[in-house]
Amino acid sequence: MANKMTYAVAIDNALAGNLTDEVVERLHDLQAQLTKRGSGHKGLTKTQKENEGHKDVILENLRAEVDGMTATEVGQSIGVTCQKASAILRQMVEGGTVRKDKAGKVVRFYAVD
Repeated sequence: MANKMTYAVAIDNALAGNLTDEVVERLHDLQAQLTKRGSGHKGLTKTQKENEGHKDVILENLRAEVDGMTATEVGQSIGVTCQKASAILRQMVEGGTVRKDKAGKVVRFYAVD
């Protein structure tokens, strides 16, 4: 049984203008794989779904705290570790829903309205 052509070899052949039936077939296989995977529109993982739920609660908690909250306080309020709270807060800061202020060694987080 002959080895199946790799996607890389098929692409190299196509770019070189060598469109044999085998190359075309392999490129169709690659296209099907990419279509099946989607372009980043996969469903969320279990952890990502949990984190999305946490984000809603975190925003509610931050809105209720005029003085903001530390990552430790956020973690305690939603029942997760400080590390997990920090990771979620970092995503929220990047997403623009939360801002962070650092005063010395203390970092406090605030909801962005």
